[in-house]
Amino acid sequence: MTVPETRQFNPLSRAVLLAAALLLFGLLFRELVTLLVAILITILLAIPIAAFATRLQARGVPRGIGALLGLLLGLAAVVGVLVVVVPSFADQAQEFVDQVPAIVGDVEEAVADVTGSEPSEVGEEVQGFLERYTDDPGELIGPLASLGLNVAGVLGAFLLMVITAGYMAARPDPLVSGVEALFPPDRRAWARRVMERLRASWIGWMQGVAIDMLLTGALLFAGLSLIGLDFAIFFAVFSAILTLIPYFGAIVGAVPPTLFALADSPEKALLTLAIYIVVQQVESNVTIPLVMANRVQLHPAVVAIGVVVIGQLFGFVGLFVAVPILSLVVILVDEGWVKPMEERGVVAAPAERAPPDRASEGIEVPPAS
Repeated sequence: MTVPETRQFNPLSRAVLLAAALLLFGLLFRELVTLLVAILITILLAIPIAAFATRLQARGVPRGIGALLGLLLGLAAVVGVLVVVVPSFADQAQEFVDQVPAIVGDVEEAVADVTGSEPSEVGEEVQGFLERYTDDPGELIGPLASLGLNVAGVLGAFLLMVITAGYMAARPDPLVSGVEALFPPDRRAWARRVMERLRASWIGWMQGVAIDMLLTGALLFAGLSLIGLDFAIFFAVFSAILTLIPYFGAIVGAVPPTLFALADSPEKALLTLAIYIVVQQVESNVTIPLVMANRVQLHPAVVAIGVVVIGQLFGFVGLFVAVPILSLVVILVDEGWVKPMEERGVVAAPAERAPPDRASEGIEVPPAS
């Protein structure tokens, strides 16, 4: 009986199959990118709730009740922050929008005074575009209707993610066991170790982000209020939210208040920019190292480059979860490639360095000179 030979593909066929597989993966990735980000956000929401439920369970509280209490406390904290911040933020945001046409004109005049050139035609077009909406409320019906649908969809999706996170926190063991079952029995301990590292890294990131947002918002509000810049709380909250995007969020957050201050005077614009630079230095030298180096264990250069790559792959929404995605990649590379390579090197090194036992072969070894 002859054993059938295994069919071998020539290099050209393998190259074509690889290209087809990569193309299929790219198409599926583009279609599923929103779902992948939503799943990651749901897991991030479930992790602190599960940690809270675990602490209560150690004190005799049923895990389901602990997860429900953690979920309710988290929602209460979010609602409390919204109640304190949102009214002032919304009022100042509306006032800022109402004054945008006048601000554009003031910025044009300030730029003209500094450069000696004529006001830009682009500024006039922007002002006309904004005045079309502010002068004619009927123009807002269409955009607001669309915005209302989008906001309703986002809130509905977020509510679904919160409820799912609560269920995940209440019963995490079946999910963890299900992920472990995808690996061979001898690799399941490795899979659990990777998940534990991810959990610790993501919890550290969330703790660091909360500290960073509070510190950045408080410092900016104090600094902008000190120089008498209007809409200080609006700009401070806006910039604090953008701290979720490392490095680049601080740059984007500094542009609107600087331009707004330029409409008042170049001196105030310079003071505003100086405040943002000081706060950004505090963030770069205190909070970013605390979050990236000590908690998430990511080098700042890796974060800066990774944010750009993730923005291209996942879009704008992916920027807000760029650090968790980077930590996932780094941990998988470390556990799946770096550590096994180091372990193989440690095992092979003694055999390579050990001299042959020539005496046991009956060969006289000459004395060292």
